[in-house]
Amino acid sequence: MPPLWRQLTWWILAFPLVMIIAMAIQSVYLLNWVHVLSGVLWTGADLFMGFIIGPVLRALDLRTRTTVIAYLVPRTLLYFPIVALTAGTAGWTLATWLGFMDPDSPMYSWSLVSLGLVLIMTVIGLALLLPNNLRIWMELRRPSPDRERISRINRVNIWLAGAQGVMQVLMILIMAHFAF
Repeated sequence: MPPLWRQLTWWILAFPLVMIIAMAIQSVYLLNWVHVLSGVLWTGADLFMGFIIGPVLRALDLRTRTTVIAYLVPRTLLYFPIVALTAGTAGWTLATWLGFMDPDSPMYSWSLVSLGLVLIMTVIGLALLLPNNLRIWMELRRPSPDRERISRINRVNIWLAGAQGVMQVLMILIMAHFAF
């Protein structure tokens, strides 16, 4: 198996870079672009993991399942935290810039609900999914990895990704209110 640094999705680091540039030049357009694109990538990947990859993995025998997981997990270690943090930070900044965080704004309550969902999804991602992925990766590096443990941890991750995907669909419903 190649070293971890060669398996990470390094291209994803362009998103926080664009976000920082957008904030520095105070470009609502550019910040909205990176917010929407990183949100779409996060949502799409979570839904794909939870509702496509999950059932496929359950149908595979244990050895094949852990082989797929061995290739999948390293590619998600950087991807998910970066798109999640970029989407959330850019969204919060946009809401502030556009006045949605002003208690007098008609969008204030929607902004608070959005913030609540982002906080829940961020905690799930950083406190549960990321540590679980690191546990899987470390287990896979052992001479005789415990395939049952890997499968068990990954099953939890698939359910968590599906739950995040559902919350993200709710978030998209809320975002539709901001567009009008």
